[in-house]
Amino acid sequence: METFLIRAVQLIMSLSILVFFHELGHFGFARLFKVRVEKFYMFFNPTYSIVRAKKINGKWDIKYFAKNVPANEREKIDEQGNTVLDKKGKPVLEPIPLAELPEGDWRKHPESTEWGLGWLPLGGYCKISGMIDESMDTTMMAQEPQPWEYRSRSVWQRLPIIIGGVLVNFIMAMMIFSAVLFTWGRDELPLQNAKYGLHFSPTLLKYGFQNGDKIIKIDGVNIDDRADVIQQILIDGKQKITVKRDSQELEILLPKDLSQKLLAAEEKDIVSIAYPFVIDEVTDGSPALQAKLQKGDSVVSVNGKSTPFFQDISITLEANKSKSITLGYVRHGQLATSSVQLTETGKLGVQVKTPYEFLKTKHIDYSFMESIPAGISFGWETLVSYVKQFKLVFTREGSKHLGGFGSIGTMFPKAWDWQIFWSMTGLLSMILAFMNILPIPALDGGHVLFLLYEMITGKKPSDKFLEYAQTVGMSLLFALLIYSNGNDIFRAIFK
Repeated sequence: METFLIRAVQLIMSLSILVFFHELGHFGFARLFKVRVEKFYMFFNPTYSIVRAKKINGKWDIKYFAKNVPANEREKIDEQGNTVLDKKGKPVLEPIPLAELPEGDWRKHPESTEWGLGWLPLGGYCKISGMIDESMDTTMMAQEPQPWEYRSRSVWQRLPIIIGGVLVNFIMAMMIFSAVLFTWGRDELPLQNAKYGLHFSPTLLKYGFQNGDKIIKIDGVNIDDRADVIQQILIDGKQKITVKRDSQELEILLPKDLSQKLLAAEEKDIVSIAYPFVIDEVTDGSPALQAKLQKGDSVVSVNGKSTPFFQDISITLEANKSKSITLGYVRHGQLATSSVQLTETGKLGVQVKTPYEFLKTKHIDYSFMESIPAGISFGWETLVSYVKQFKLVFTREGSKHLGGFGSIGTMFPKAWDWQIFWSMTGLLSMILAFMNILPIPALDGGHVLFLLYEMITGKKPSDKFLEYAQTVGMSLLFALLIYSNGNDIFRAIFK
């Protein structure tokens, strides 16, 4: 439960920061072009709001745990006093004249933005006057455009208002990456320093790799970074891999559909740095303590089977939950064995030395001026990599791996780590920007698509068409949201 809460807090905090600045991007450009912003909310607020505030006649009016302000609309009445109906037989709504609203009613002051904090922590929104968005305010759109509305602005002013959120998220990602590099620097582990070689997933072992192999070339080009190995094998589909095994160089030819096979196998660590399982600390009351294991013991076998690397032992322990096993370990150069009763989660109850205690890493520090171009470069590389990975979503196996908030939450560490938190926030900022610029109705990219159409043809799509497009887009997004989070629930229950 503690791990869940730590990850949940990190996820909500990270997304809140990103959504706030995304919506602030829209808000800033709207106010720059003197377009009214009716509401600016952090989190969603169905029916009620935790806090809502509005500046009226120079003074702030703040309400806590209050019911939301109703829409400024009423049924339209004809000269005979009958309700006017549309073609579908539904009442036609019209705005209530401001003069008819009572004093103290916030709707009487539409020129002032309503700021608020909702109770549903899944995002936020910025409601711009005269814009067809998720609010689907058809009553307002049925009236003639007003000077203060989004729809009364030129296409060259509407475009910055739309892309303002995406622009802010792109810039924010670069700034976060730069700040992380300036504050903590960067640790790299060149593959040439991986003296124990690499550890491969079962699927890669099936196609010719052996644990301990060192990858030195991909398609004839020297490679020196594990992330590049995964990128080129899984995303770019490179097939010709040159490895060093003992003192020999061997060539492995991978199948074209390897990425689909890896996704189907649902393997987490496709390629990882191999290192030994050396105990650094034994937890009080743990199975390891009862088995009299000590700090410095190097585990080398489980049930008589050789397990030279940390990864081998982790996999074997996972497969023997709640069972009694025999561990072989080296202590002061002597081989010894001990019986251990594993926990229900397959744990020994030890802290293990990290690979950086065995392998030579390269630490790079950045000055303030150096961190800016380095952060921009890293951000661009991150974007390119994500765009390449995005194509996997449209494959059968890739679609099965779509995840929602649960999957995003597991990307954060189990214990609070500011460096990882900000690195993840930078990544999510980049993802949010890219996803929002996709040409899908209801997303910023959908609005941009219609604006580009207007620029090219000189004709603005009708409000009715935009309403239909928004409805279709929202339906698609809700379906995707349900599907992706449904995948998380399914995996949590059945896998």
